[in-house]
Amino acid sequence: MAPETMVEEAARVGIEVLALTDINNSTGMVAFVKACHKHGIHPMGGIEFRDGDLHLYTGIARNPKGFQALNEFLSYHNETGLPLPHRAPPMEEVWFIYDFRENPWENKGKKRRTKMRDQELIGVRPGEVNQLLTSRWSKVPERLVIRHPVSFLKEGDHALHRHLRAIDHNILLSQLKPSQLAGKSEVLIPPDLLHCAYEDHPSILRNTESLMKDCWMDFDFTTVKNKKTFTGTPHDDKTLLEKLAMEGMAYRYGGHNREALRRIKHELEIIHRLGFSSYFLITWDVIRYSMARGFYHVGRGSGANSIVAYCLRITDVDPIDLDLYFERFINPKRTSPPDFDIDFSWKERDEVLDYIFKRYGRRHTAFIGTMSTFRDRSIFRELGKVYGLPKEEIDLLVKDPESPMNDNNITRRIYEAGNMLLDFPNMRSIHAGGVLISEEPLSCYTALDMPPKGFPTAQFDMYVAEELGFEKLDILSQRGIGHIKECADIVRYNQGIEVDVHRVDQFKKDPRVIEQLKTGETNGCFYIESPAMRGLLTKLKCNTYRSLVAASSIIRPGVSQSGMMKEYIHRFHHPDDFQYLHPIMEEQLKETYGVMVYQEDVIKVCHHFAGLDLADADVLRRAMSGKYRSRKEFDRIAQRFFDNCRERGYPDTLTQEVWRQISSFAGYSFSKAHSASFAVESFQSLYLKVHYPLEFMTAVINNFGGFYRTWVYFNEARRWGATIHMPCVNESQHKTSIQVKDIYIGFIHIQNLETNAIHMLLDERAENGPYGSLEDLLERVPIGLEQMVILIRMNALRFTGKSKKELLWDVHLVLGNQKKKDPMRELFPVQKREFRLPELEQTALENAYDELELLGFSVTIPAFDLLKTDFRGEIQARHMLQHVGKKVRMLGHMVTIKYVRTKHKQWMHFGCFLDAEGEFFDVVNFPDSLKRYPYKGQGIYLIYGEITEEFGFPGMTVEKMAKLPYQPDPRY
Repeated sequence: MAPETMVEEAARVGIEVLALTDINNSTGMVAFVKACHKHGIHPMGGIEFRDGDLHLYTGIARNPKGFQALNEFLSYHNETGLPLPHRAPPMEEVWFIYDFRENPWENKGKKRRTKMRDQELIGVRPGEVNQLLTSRWSKVPERLVIRHPVSFLKEGDHALHRHLRAIDHNILLSQLKPSQLAGKSEVLIPPDLLHCAYEDHPSILRNTESLMKDCWMDFDFTTVKNKKTFTGTPHDDKTLLEKLAMEGMAYRYGGHNREALRRIKHELEIIHRLGFSSYFLITWDVIRYSMARGFYHVGRGSGANSIVAYCLRITDVDPIDLDLYFERFINPKRTSPPDFDIDFSWKERDEVLDYIFKRYGRRHTAFIGTMSTFRDRSIFRELGKVYGLPKEEIDLLVKDPESPMNDNNITRRIYEAGNMLLDFPNMRSIHAGGVLISEEPLSCYTALDMPPKGFPTAQFDMYVAEELGFEKLDILSQRGIGHIKECADIVRYNQGIEVDVHRVDQFKKDPRVIEQLKTGETNGCFYIESPAMRGLLTKLKCNTYRSLVAASSIIRPGVSQSGMMKEYIHRFHHPDDFQYLHPIMEEQLKETYGVMVYQEDVIKVCHHFAGLDLADADVLRRAMSGKYRSRKEFDRIAQRFFDNCRERGYPDTLTQEVWRQISSFAGYSFSKAHSASFAVESFQSLYLKVHYPLEFMTAVINNFGGFYRTWVYFNEARRWGATIHMPCVNESQHKTSIQVKDIYIGFIHIQNLETNAIHMLLDERAENGPYGSLEDLLERVPIGLEQMVILIRMNALRFTGKSKKELLWDVHLVLGNQKKKDPMRELFPVQKREFRLPELEQTALENAYDELELLGFSVTIPAFDLLKTDFRGEIQARHMLQHVGKKVRMLGHMVTIKYVRTKHKQWMHFGCFLDAEGEFFDVVNFPDSLKRYPYKGQGIYLIYGEITEEFGFPGMTVEKMAKLPYQPDPRY
């Protein structure tokens, strides 16, 4: 049960004092304490320690110091993996309550050797009171207190508890033992009823009363909990931040930009007043370290609204250029702290995190946790297992819940239990990148987990962190940054040119970059390569940084699904074909044709149209997007919105329409600063693709993080003039490499080729030079027969001049019956007997099937040449605009499918294909056509339909479609 629910019920039945002691965690303590304050209950904090199902002891903190000690004790065992001791260690500020029957002092046939410490007690449950007469604990009544665990609110919840315990143990419901369950009596009962059980033992009641008076728990919810200073004092932080901001202004704007100076002073005043100077300096410190290491980063999110962040090089978005509001990031009325989102390459992020944890200390630094809940498919899978359903029936239940096969008693019980499980906490996990850096040890607030990642992790989530007053620092990873950096490195190696990828202002004005952006030639480029985005860029004739920023926002699911993306495109092409609601709306939204594209647009309309101050406008935006919990504050600001509009003389119909648009846009709109950050990275990618296309595509291939599969990027490299070579033991590297215009596929792409074998091949080649023959390789590298067969089938030994079949014969002759051994050059080489084989034919089709099997795509011949038919389509992609309105047949190699569910809960698909010339084209499959002609996996399709066009971007509405057969595999 949620802590808030428990406290609310406790208040209802008259409980005045309540302790929360979750099992082996302190996740719910913050919410519990807040709820107790709200309902006038005295809170006590603690942790119940268990070894599996065995209760060891329950620690009750006398005060927050005791709570910290409990957290540190649990964190130590989580971090080291050591089992919890069966007797608690001494802690001055903690009472430890042991089980009446199972505890370290029960004789069990042996002499008791240890004395009880002053703060060790024995808990007596209501059902155990009658056993006191014959118990030796009756002789020490001062040690006895009430122990009544509350595992659920009412007995009816016991059924849910049973399902959860079976899921936790991964056993059938019928296999649960009593020791694995809480008793049905562990429910919340009124104090008077509980006291009745102990009326013959008043000392137990007195002891318990004393314990409750001695213990209390609280948190300070009014102050920022992050590290208070960077330099040691707030004054020195203020001085340093001002110095860095002014130096940054000179770097970004020159020394005499009045508007920049005005905004910097305004921001610094708010930053210092709210106590966020150290937060900015810590973020700057992380960026400084990463830049010193040569790491690339992208600062994004609402932090890009800050000119101080721009001057500190935390972000690369100019807030003056884009008219961004600082109040979107920080304002005096914003109850949740701000946070920076910093992206690093997926290869370098862990090094940055390692620096942060070592720089600021593991006691004060932790990842934020998350709590996953039981949802949708996970519910059916977990319950299916505890009810003993076979995998096939579970799969059917997950994939087709409405199937008549699922209509039986078992599945009805699963549905009933599933409704109880829905949104119930499942397991603790780790936030994607949120890091806390605390002034006090984090154990003051939470115990820490130690996930496999190896960094301490708080047991609460980002919302609890916000309530406590933490500002998280998001250290995230993405592969887009990785391919930008790697491309620059490859260009330096391949062409001897040093590329500064941070000259984004120049990239924005590069005519070749603009032309490629406008035509959607963006395959491989960060955030702008998907079929939908390429289509949008073409429809908008996107030719400026600002238009790309807008495109990066309106492509978001919320905007596009609401129909506003289509409306935006229409207004872009027909700017005189619509009316603004009011001159102020025109003034504020002219850049986006009256469409609220960004979250900042909501703030601007609230501020300029309705007269709300910027801080209130941002509170309204957050509330509408579900990120603000105070309904009272929202109602106050909403009323002010309507009052102000009435005072300004607006008609009620106008006010209601503006409010309706704000309400609908605020929930899905995207931060302009966030879009701008993405657009910067998109320009960096696009510049590299335009000027260094082959190096760029090699980098994209090596970072494995684009929108498409790897074979699509090899196709793109070929389009731009590269010659693609199969892996070669004398030329290839672990990853894909380039030599001028020759791209050699890396060994990493070969399925079933072991990493150890790759390293041995490369290390030996680096030390002693290229291999001269198969025999030379086998003498120098201790590689097994299976691995050599893979290399030969990949034609990686083609330098020998022998066919694959000859090499396979030779390698079996040498290694067929030989055990693997370390290579050793013969002191006196013996002339080996040469065998002359009959000529063995090796066809191009056989090679292609080897490539399909081991690479996943063919290299030496186009995929279209594998078809049984010579037909390549009536038209190619480049002809589509000349055939608009006509029905034609086209051939396409399927690249990707986007699945969309219609309002009538039917599926429609958007397909993306490559034609025989390697060019993209897009199709749409409406539900009726899709039912009759579904997709049947990867391959080449014959597609018949009508060519369409929307704002210069062609497509096809599919009527019929069939996957075409390949020629038979000649190897078998």
